[in-house]
Amino acid sequence: MYSSAAPISRCCLKTVKVCRDKPEQAKSNVYSYVTESDLKVPVLPETNWGSKKDGEVSTEIRPFTIDVPSKVIEDLKHRLATRRPYTKPLEDAAWTYGMSTTHLNTILDYWKDKYNWTERQALLNKYPQFKTNIQGLDIHFYHVRPTNLPKNKNIKVLPLLMMHGWPGSIVEFQKIIPMLTTPSADRDFVFELIMPSLPGYGFSEGAVRPGLSSAHVAVIFKNLMQRLKFDKFYVQGGDWGAHIAANMATLFPEKIIALHSNMCSLSTGSSLFWSIVGTYFPFLVNVDSEHYNKYYPLSTALSTLIEETGYFHLQATKPDTIGAALSSSPDGLAVYILEKFSTWTNKGYRRRNDGGLLEKHSLDELLDNIMVYWVTNSITTSMRLYAETLSSANRATKIEHHPIKVPTACAAFPNEILLVPESILKERYANIIQYHHMARGGHFAAFEEPELLANDIFTFIKKLRSIKSST
Repeated sequence: MYSSAAPISRCCLKTVKVCRDKPEQAKSNVYSYVTESDLKVPVLPETNWGSKKDGEVSTEIRPFTIDVPSKVIEDLKHRLATRRPYTKPLEDAAWTYGMSTTHLNTILDYWKDKYNWTERQALLNKYPQFKTNIQGLDIHFYHVRPTNLPKNKNIKVLPLLMMHGWPGSIVEFQKIIPMLTTPSADRDFVFELIMPSLPGYGFSEGAVRPGLSSAHVAVIFKNLMQRLKFDKFYVQGGDWGAHIAANMATLFPEKIIALHSNMCSLSTGSSLFWSIVGTYFPFLVNVDSEHYNKYYPLSTALSTLIEETGYFHLQATKPDTIGAALSSSPDGLAVYILEKFSTWTNKGYRRRNDGGLLEKHSLDELLDNIMVYWVTNSITTSMRLYAETLSSANRATKIEHHPIKVPTACAAFPNEILLVPESILKERYANIIQYHHMARGGHFAAFEEPELLANDIFTFIKKLRSIKSST
């Protein structure tokens, strides 16, 4: 999530007067945002991010199976068994000070004594996985083709690149995979899924030199799709996956057929301005009373954002420091990640003694995600994405200031940390075909509400195909 401290321009200040004196004129000009002149889409080099800078790199696509040595699991259980006692939580504090250590002990005992990695590893190996070297990095990905296609129907198979974020992983997609790859009688299309681990996350190799931002990941994933012989394809993502998908649509609009995001966002001076305007004149940003409290009052939204993004500042400035602290401590890693799966699923869960962790997930599923970070020792490299994306060099590209012209769908899940009204999003997403207020769910949409997310993706693509067939 991003916030903006950009100054409000004189144009914005002038519009305040228009809002006050001529509200109808301001309403008609609600999409007239402040833009920068002579802004060109950056051309990013295809940097070699790996340790081998010289010589040819193999383009082979290699089958991959998760196979963690038993000594890694034995070491993990030893660390869990010899953990130090924790400070007891304050009375009646629930999770408002962070994760309750009382509940943490329950989870860690389960992880040590009952969690069966052999069985869970087999589940993660259910779908075909591969690795291939892109720009010097071994990139891990699922590639799942639809099966049982009816022979008597002309079913179109559409390539869909789906991308996760932090502190998630490919574990988030396990339940949605069969939903998106199974044909249905009421649709004439189905998806072929490519689901990579982000560089530095899980089984994908991390960069050995600075600079690999979310925009550069967009280049890597474009090259991954080309390696797989997809010249044009659909993209979908949440969290970092949403940012990478948006960057791909900005950098390579000729390759992206359409974009579906469960975290449409932007951070510009004008978007901040219109957010402030919406607090006092909600009709100017087309927010009706039914959904007003999802966006406003802005003070409440920003207070929540400040309270829940301390991790963001730390990871954007000193990722290696916190990474070192978490890399040798499975309980430290667990508490750091699990707290996000409570608050980001539903802010109200922090007032519960159990953090609401099992409302949307099983304990095995939550531990599967932590295990991906633990067995690959990738927590440090995963957090570096914050520092690289927030670097002055990446911000200088102003990639988020460019309008995205490819057809876009935004799924607004009500418990997302920060939601942006559709009218404000149009500053960046210039071709929004679908903006849906989802019935329930939070930040980890594919993990929490896979059926809702899958249906929204299908609805969008069906609508888009209908539009194209009628023109």
